[in-house]
Amino acid sequence: MKTFFSSCLGTIFGLVLFLLLAVVVVVGLIAAAVSAGGKGNAKDVAVQKGSYLVLNLSANITDAPPPSEFRRLLAKLGGDQDSNTLSTRQILSGLKAAAADERVGGVFLTGNLQSENYGSGFAALRELRQGLLDFRAAGKKVVAYMVVPSKRDYYLASTADTIYLNPYAEMDLSGLASEPMFFGDALKKYGIGIQVTRVGKYKSFVEPFILNKMSDESREQIGKLLNDLWAEWRAGIESTRKIPVARLQEISDATPILDAPAALKEGLVTKLAYLPEVIEDLRTVAGSDATNSRTFRQVDFREYQSANVRNKEMARAPKAGETDARARVAIVYAEGGIVDGGATTDGQVAGDRYARELRKLRQDPNVKAIVLRVNSPGGSALASEIVLQELELARTGGKPVIVSFGTVAASGGYYIACASDRIFAEPNTITGSIGVFGILPNIKDFANSWGITFDAVNTSKFGNIATLSRPKTPEELAQVQQIVDRIYDKFVGHVAKARNLPVDRVKEIAQGRVWSGAEAVKLGLVDEIGGLERALAFAREKAKLPADSALTEFPSEKDFQQSLVEALTGKTNPFGSIISRPMSPTERALRAAVAPLDELREYNDPLGAYARLPFALDVR
Repeated sequence: MKTFFSSCLGTIFGLVLFLLLAVVVVVGLIAAAVSAGGKGNAKDVAVQKGSYLVLNLSANITDAPPPSEFRRLLAKLGGDQDSNTLSTRQILSGLKAAAADERVGGVFLTGNLQSENYGSGFAALRELRQGLLDFRAAGKKVVAYMVVPSKRDYYLASTADTIYLNPYAEMDLSGLASEPMFFGDALKKYGIGIQVTRVGKYKSFVEPFILNKMSDESREQIGKLLNDLWAEWRAGIESTRKIPVARLQEISDATPILDAPAALKEGLVTKLAYLPEVIEDLRTVAGSDATNSRTFRQVDFREYQSANVRNKEMARAPKAGETDARARVAIVYAEGGIVDGGATTDGQVAGDRYARELRKLRQDPNVKAIVLRVNSPGGSALASEIVLQELELARTGGKPVIVSFGTVAASGGYYIACASDRIFAEPNTITGSIGVFGILPNIKDFANSWGITFDAVNTSKFGNIATLSRPKTPEELAQVQQIVDRIYDKFVGHVAKARNLPVDRVKEIAQGRVWSGAEAVKLGLVDEIGGLERALAFAREKAKLPADSALTEFPSEKDFQQSLVEALTGKTNPFGSIISRPMSPTERALRAAVAPLDELREYNDPLGAYARLPFALDVR
């Protein structure tokens, strides 16, 4: 028996020692990867004359920088050079640098865009289109290779000089659609009661909980929005492929899914080829790679951007005890749902946390202007107000506050933009939705069906107003409606003051209605069409800073140490899937079904009042 226990202890000790050694080896390898391929300088990446930058778009294109390098490094150690997140500024700054780099001959686009949360939206893609067109205008080539292109993929690829399509491929030109899911009848069936309070006849967020189809108002606003987005998509394709908008509509209506020969015949692509043929063509143009004569001269776009661009323009925030006298512009990314409190996960805008960071920026004498980049459907009304007030203090304190709208800047996302000197948006930005609602569920019928009942003792008439055990009385509903009305009036007042519009006019165009960026300019809700780079240029002009002045970002990309600590403490899970691929129709449908219920976790406003985009506006 003694021998048995000794053997067990020895085995356990050996396993522990092995695990410790494995951790040391992994950390060492990752550290080596950081030093070899992380944030470096221009000497870290060798670029052969005539090289093409390989930009694999199998990623979710976000506004904020990728939250962590850890997944990318793990992928690299496993032989996969591609992570699954890219930021709009990463791509734009890389293209700008490459356009002026005589060593770079062109860019090779490949892969399928991923769309998680509010990433890879049409407004962000429009900015990237312009970046690619500017790259071409500098005399460089853009080549694209598509296998299963979505409408978003083709929207970018259509900017290329040469567009290769796999001969076996099919192209999706089916137009845009949004198909909300309704839970009203199901909730009734299972005894879940829903009461709502809202202001704005177009504030349709609550409808999936109480109806079984769209209201006329919701159908009207979504139809107008989709038509605006589709018009912008077709106009973009017409401008680069010279196919009339009317013909694109005819194709969409007649043969929404084109096979490769039909796509070639219509002029949507320039050549049908498999990848080995594409590589051979590029090898003929760019020359053979010095390390592998069987392929063309190439450089990974991420590595090029990281080494040659990012460290030259980003200003590191000083640590405790340090000073940084460089005048700079701060970019604050408000990306994701707006939630109350200070704790947040990636993809959320926590009111207290963002207010704290904005306070630091407005008190920093070296930050001369703030650019707020919004890609948010809104959320907590209280959190939106808290963020707004910090931005207003910055603006009235003499720091320009410039707002750039990304794919979505609606409801609370528009609310926080009211404290600004100028608002920029893309024509296909989804914005507006100026309205407020509250959702009041109860489980009375569900509980009663299982023999569960409730009883209560109150010290006043409304002492039990927050209960889930029964529906609200008319008097209680009136009290909650008053809260929603007050918040709506405050929302409208902010917009009227910021946009210099009469309150009655704001109420007329508000009503919870969603608008495209193009319409928002006409209505006076947005000042100018333009992307993040235009907003940054305007901020620098306003702050009297040179065009190449430093930038600082919040949230910023986490360094390796932060990422490793989070991984070891369980705060994040970097070991998830790092391989991107197009989603199947079944997978898209399942995600669409789960997403509305999953989003309910973000509804933590203490007053139960929300300024958020209509519930299931999933444009595809």
